Amino acid sequence: MWNNVRNIFSLNDPGWGNKQGGNGSDRPPPRPDPDGPPDLDEIWRDFNRRLNGLFSKGRGGGDGGGPRGGRGDGPSAKGAAMGAAVLVLAALLLWLGSGFYIIQEGQSSIVLRFGQYVKQIDRAGFTWRLPYPIETNEIVDRQRLRTVEIGYRNGVRNKNPREALMLTQDQSIVDMQFAVQYRVGNPKDYLFNNNLGPVPEEIARQAAETAMREVVGRSTIDQVLYEEKDIVARKARDLIQSLLDRYGAGVTIIDVTIQQVQPPEQVQAAFEDANKAAQDRQRLINEGQAYANDVIPKAGGAAARVSQEADGYRQRIIAAATGDASRFKQVLTEYSKAPKVTRDRMYLETMQQVFSNVSKLYVESKSGGNLLYLPLDKLMQRSDATAAPGGQETSGGAQSSSSAASSVPADPRADLSRNRERPVR
Repeated sequence: MWNNVRNIFSLNDPGWGNKQGGNGSDRPPPRPDPDGPPDLDEIWRDFNRRLNGLFSKGRGGGDGGGPRGGRGDGPSAKGAAMGAAVLVLAALLLWLGSGFYIIQEGQSSIVLRFGQYVKQIDRAGFTWRLPYPIETNEIVDRQRLRTVEIGYRNGVRNKNPREALMLTQDQSIVDMQFAVQYRVGNPKDYLFNNNLGPVPEEIARQAAETAMREVVGRSTIDQVLYEEKDIVARKARDLIQSLLDRYGAGVTIIDVTIQQVQPPEQVQAAFEDANKAAQDRQRLINEGQAYANDVIPKAGGAAARVSQEADGYRQRIIAAATGDASRFKQVLTEYSKAPKVTRDRMYLETMQQVFSNVSKLYVESKSGGNLLYLPLDKLMQRSDATAAPGGQETSGGAQSSSSAASSVPADPRADLSRNRERPVR
């Protein structure tokens, strides 16, 4: 059977179109015309004969008569029907098999039935839909990071002046080149809401240019060039996302990167001079601020120290005066109780305090008699001089005794007579 099938579909069969289906006799093959077209009618008739011979109930092969004993070259309707059914079944299986396809990781499949949205498949793997032309599908990569360039193409040197030149709030022109990175957030909106042309990222490009022009138009040239470049990029990213959400583009903005921003080439030299002057101004301001930060804390510390010393002196004086007043009140109380005793005690304390700071001794001469005076202060001074570095000690005890004795006055009455002149009060 398989040999007959192979012979049917083989164009290299030497007996193609030459065998008769009745008595098995072979007719001489026609001589083909090398310059003429093939005989399509003869090819079709021979294909039908071979198909009928394959599925015929009579003798196979086409060399014998049929059940009626006549010629076997007549077509069999039943065999032709079975062959056609097999072909139709094979074509149907192939048609149904064309609906299988694979979804990769990070991709989504949008299924359309007669051009109308049916469903979205996000799971990765082997899936099936109704074959064409009933259903079709569109594959959208949601993980791929896409980039659009505004103001340049494939390099900052390849400028696009129509997109790059923008007007600032202070009526200045800047040359800005930036890139926008985005991903597909909603595949359905990304496919069906983008009506700006054959390039899908054109809606992101136009929204980015519009948003950046609005942000730059609300900023000064110094903010765009030097001070707030990151803030300008962040504001532009938020505004681009807002515009795309309003359009329903199905795009999620990831980042906005300012590649290059500078004044136009015609005035770039003047801007560089102004920038250098601004840098010098800022440097001088920083130096002055550093000097102020060094001097002001020192002056503040000195002022605080003087203030604290004055406050301490005030507290000390107040405390001393308060203590003296309290002590005077206590003495007054005791004096009122025993005037004589208190007066004598005060006199003795005062004299003790006075005599402790003088080297002279006053002796009362009323009691008569001799008084031996030992000059202890002189002896202490000599002992201190002897013990001091470089001093020389006495050679013997006799010399020390003689020195001590020499310091004692010969007649103590002479001192007493002198002391009478200054009586003690």
